Amino acid sequence: MADILYFSRDTKLFVEIGSAVWEMPVLDGFSFSQGSNSTEVTLAEMESSTGVSRRGRAYFNDSLAPAEWSFSTYVRPFKSAGTGPGAVDTVANKHHAVEEVLWALMVGDAAYASSTFTGFTTDTTDSDITFANSNKSTLGTANLYFVMGGTNSVVYKLTGAVVNEATLDFDIDGLATINWSGFAATITEDSAPARTLYEDITATDNFIRNRLTQLTITAADTSVFPGKGIGALTDTTITNGGSGYTSAPTVAFTGGGGSGAAATAIISATGVVTGITITAPGSNYTSAPTIAFTGGAGSGAAATATIADGVYNLTLTGGSVTISNNMTFITPEELGTVNVPVGHVTGARSVSGNFTCYLNLDTTGGNVGTSTDFYEDLTSAAARAKITNSFATTFKIGGASGTPRLELAMPQAHFEIPSHSIDDVISMETNFHGLPVTISDTDELTLKYVGA
Repeated sequence: MADILYFSRDTKLFVEIGSAVWEMPVLDGFSFSQGSNSTEVTLAEMESSTGVSRRGRAYFNDSLAPAEWSFSTYVRPFKSAGTGPGAVDTVANKHHAVEEVLWALMVGDAAYASSTFTGFTTDTTDSDITFANSNKSTLGTANLYFVMGGTNSVVYKLTGAVVNEATLDFDIDGLATINWSGFAATITEDSAPARTLYEDITATDNFIRNRLTQLTITAADTSVFPGKGIGALTDTTITNGGSGYTSAPTVAFTGGGGSGAAATAIISATGVVTGITITAPGSNYTSAPTIAFTGGAGSGAAATATIADGVYNLTLTGGSVTISNNMTFITPEELGTVNVPVGHVTGARSVSGNFTCYLNLDTTGGNVGTSTDFYEDLTSAAARAKITNSFATTFKIGGASGTPRLELAMPQAHFEIPSHSIDDVISMETNFHGLPVTISDTDELTLKYVGA
């Protein structure tokens, strides 16, 4: 009888939820395993009257540990054909992703109906994935099938599998990938399921190069983090309050390349202009406009305007984003039997990561919005007075407008003070944490897939 060996490169993965079965192409380096928890009982006694001291031991299998699995997939958006073998949608040109079933397990109950999942917004423009349904003690489960070999295949079924963590790495020279990991109740031998959803998995034109990734950072507080200083009016400085005003003069902004700004002057009891309240900051200013005061029966007042948009221009050299459900698997502890894990509970949801960029100084543009300016602003006295900062942060994997692409948007990310990496070219590394608007919200991250 001939021996049959099995090779990792000849393995297929299927994900089963109800009657729907997705074929999931995975990369080399996948793993799955399940250990056991045991108890050792030992004897420790003094000598008997015959000089004997028993030194034996006994061993008991208490329970199976939760099965652990991990694998990586490419980021692969596509547009559904709407018909044909393995079609994932009944409407043509709706946007999907090969790996979307794994996101459904990550962010909610993974309920699948009408060609989409609960909480997903899929149309002919893009596919939006939010964490709106993730505030639950338990999330969706699936069965994973690792099919090894061809005709004489061995199939391992991971029952009750859950997605605990997903990490996107921005390797500058590679293709965009997601590293998935999680747990399952048991691993058993089974037979391979028949795939039902597998559209576009053999296409080669919908991979994404990490080198096309773009990063956008916009501060919520532009007075502390002004960024590159092009956009709306944020502040004014009174250089000459004037005198003799009996009523607030009209404020007018001229020049600067922008439009739409409006403000109201504030006067003191002695008729001096003491400040300006900007009621409509306008937009598209490229330089500080001139401020003029008219009316109010006074004269001599002068002021200067400040513009800032809070945007920092940082070009990535690397980085990663990790989303974690921090799950715990529960196992009974009954005596006299080998206990089997019964299910999971969720922990605190977390979104965190880091990115690196070169240490950049702009000697001709005032060095505003650069990486050195970003570091300086984060370490300023004003920044140290803010115990939580907020930056709208978006990673566009595949480019700002290119297709296919995946966008990760964190509306209010907290940034730690960057650290410097001393190499051939000096770099700066920054850790960040995606936070919800309030601690009980689920809006710390949204994902947008745009197909090929």
